[in-house]
Amino acid sequence: MVYLTGDTHRNFKHVVSFCRRMETTTDDVLVILGDAGINYYDEEDWLLKIKLRELPISLLCIHGNHEKRPEACGYSEREWRGGKVYWEPEFPNLLFAKDGEVYELAGKRCMAIGGAYSVDKPVRIAQGYGWWPDEQPSKEIKARVERRLEAESWQMDVILSHTCPRKYEPVEVFMKSIDQSGVDKATENWLDSIEDRLDYRLWFCGHFHVSKTIDRLCFMANDIFLLE
Repeated sequence: MVYLTGDTHRNFKHVVSFCRRMETTTDDVLVILGDAGINYYDEEDWLLKIKLRELPISLLCIHGNHEKRPEACGYSEREWRGGKVYWEPEFPNLLFAKDGEVYELAGKRCMAIGGAYSVDKPVRIAQGYGWWPDEQPSKEIKARVERRLEAESWQMDVILSHTCPRKYEPVEVFMKSIDQSGVDKATENWLDSIEDRLDYRLWFCGHFHVSKTIDRLCFMANDIFLLE
């Protein structure tokens, strides 16, 4: 089985309960739609990975904006379900998606597109919390995504992203303390242009900590959805 959920931010209690209830195995996959929080610290990350290694499920983590890019973490690349992932042999059930790769999941072709802007960037920098300037897709990543979509004739079953196309932003959950005029919407604007051209069936994203569906786009929080 293949499941999807939203941001976990290092809190996997609901995942543990779900795996116990559903009697999952590492043949099953849970896609975390960004901000898994596994690549945030160093030594603490290692201890978290040791715990997650015991989960009876495989995690495919999309890159979010509250964690380092997996390609910057010294991971190896390997082929997995038709695409490339980042991983460590010590933690075989912890997989990190590479932006622009396409994976065969539940009989569907699913593309990963991670990254987003952090509205809490000033606070994190001021207080010494982790923040990374490559949180949004670079020009190179965007070009790689578009080249792959061009090769796929702009057809894809499922998109797995962290943030959403701008036209679908859930403005009702925006933090009132944030001046939106200062928020960088580059990734959302780019995803808008992707969505306008793309022939797709479903689009899943996290980032906004809300559960709702608009047209074919599904925002996910702590809910866990079966991809079928």
